[in-house]
Amino acid sequence: MAENEPLNETQKQLNGRILPSNGHISPAVSNGQVHHANGKSQANGNGTSNGTHIEAPCCRDIHGKEPPDGGARAWLVMVSAFLCNGIIFGFINTYGVLHSLLSDRLTALGDPEASSKAALVGSLAIGTTFLFSTVAGCLTDKIGLRLTTFAGGVLSAGGLLLSSFFTENISALYFSYGIMFGLGAALAYTPTLAILGHYFKRYLGKVSGFVTAGSSVFTVILPPCLDSMLGGYGLEATLRIMSLMSAFIIVCSFVYKPLHPPPDPPKKKPGRSRINLFLRSIVNVEIWKRKRFVIWALCVPLALFGYFVPYVHMMQFVKITFPGEDLNLPVMCIGITSGIGRLIFGIIADMPGVNRMYLQQLSLVSIGLVTLLLPLTNSYVVLVSFTLVMGLFDGCFISLLGPIAYEICGPSGATQAIGFLLGLSSIPLTVGPPVAGMIFDSTGSYTVPFVLAGLPPLVGSSLLFLIRCVKDDNNAAAAASPLRVAALPNGDIEIASNGNKSCAPLMGATPNGVNGSSATIHSNGHVENGTEKLHVSIGSSAS
Repeated sequence: MAENEPLNETQKQLNGRILPSNGHISPAVSNGQVHHANGKSQANGNGTSNGTHIEAPCCRDIHGKEPPDGGARAWLVMVSAFLCNGIIFGFINTYGVLHSLLSDRLTALGDPEASSKAALVGSLAIGTTFLFSTVAGCLTDKIGLRLTTFAGGVLSAGGLLLSSFFTENISALYFSYGIMFGLGAALAYTPTLAILGHYFKRYLGKVSGFVTAGSSVFTVILPPCLDSMLGGYGLEATLRIMSLMSAFIIVCSFVYKPLHPPPDPPKKKPGRSRINLFLRSIVNVEIWKRKRFVIWALCVPLALFGYFVPYVHMMQFVKITFPGEDLNLPVMCIGITSGIGRLIFGIIADMPGVNRMYLQQLSLVSIGLVTLLLPLTNSYVVLVSFTLVMGLFDGCFISLLGPIAYEICGPSGATQAIGFLLGLSSIPLTVGPPVAGMIFDSTGSYTVPFVLAGLPPLVGSSLLFLIRCVKDDNNAAAAASPLRVAALPNGDIEIASNGNKSCAPLMGATPNGVNGSSATIHSNGHVENGTEKLHVSIGSSAS
């Protein structure tokens, strides 16, 4: 079965009548049958023809590419993505549990830089995960979602398995855990977000919130489990169990059956070199022609320079500012409310009239303000309250990445859009915490680091308003020549765009003679003619 084959046979063939590849519907004759405008294929009175018939079923997108928004496979995809997300970031976020034991082993071996070397293993893992997300996006468009996720599962499981044999060789761990596991996580994570848009549209926000909440759930569950395994079986056996858990990503990859075809290969134009064509075949340059995406892809990484600073330095901040208090509670609060926030704001994002970009801007502003206020807290209870708010809006920010990418770039460009955004974000996410640590080492206080960490989210969120000032070329063209839907007297509907008209019969059309003037065309694409309604999708299949 081909990877990009439609979900079922009815999408490509319905009662022997197939939709053309360009998605256009030919004019319909008065008896409800259809024929091509060029006269090569015509319908006769008994419903037979000498050519290809085309039918536009009621309540279905005329392009036949609408996500099913439900069904057994769709929910299975959602659960699989939840597990992949949870396993990947559960291991990354809970590396601190392994760091302690690994640091003790290196210290026992007489390494004077045991702590920093052990920390670098985890830093390499998260840096590689985000940095190679760009590669994952391009690779997904070349070999498909399934193979990319499969390769990610093999690399991540293999990296953890190899790490179990090199627990006393820190240089080998840099490669096996830091780079190999990180690369596998990158190849698996980007398709995990991209596949959701193939199966969900109406519920995309809710589903994205549920899937991204997987990392929060696993982050809360894994630490006590890892502590128990480390105490009972040791580091080597624990890494092998983690490798076995990562193998579930391989199983989940077989569920990722894409419904949208990959982007079309670049067209050969005079003057383009082979290198140019090769690069265009790998990188989807069309997304970089969308001004809204360019602004989003540059402003979000700018906002993330201070994003990870509170996460990395929170325990040290509590130790200095509130000695004797629980060091782990603030970080746990961020993790718990982050999961709750992903579910709540995923639901809010799907509500009619909600602007997802404004919602993400609100989350960045809230995170920035709370980070600015952290040094001013003189009460541990207030600090915990701030972390609860921070986690809530952290969940909001994360859960909207996939839906916004689909909203701006459409199904054909969303995969690489997510990959490029995560790749660009890897630099500020990796640089921010060390810079804050250097400032703390020189000043002995977290006031300046937290203040500086709170400013980038505010600046980045403000610059995102530039999206309201630009309009992509394809949007402008659509506005200049919008699709017009009209109800004909015989109950058919007529769709006109750029001077081309196409008609589709309404299923169960009213008898001839019904007054066509009584039909009402709503802005959301519904056509109402008397007591009958039909939903017509008039948007581009790529947006």
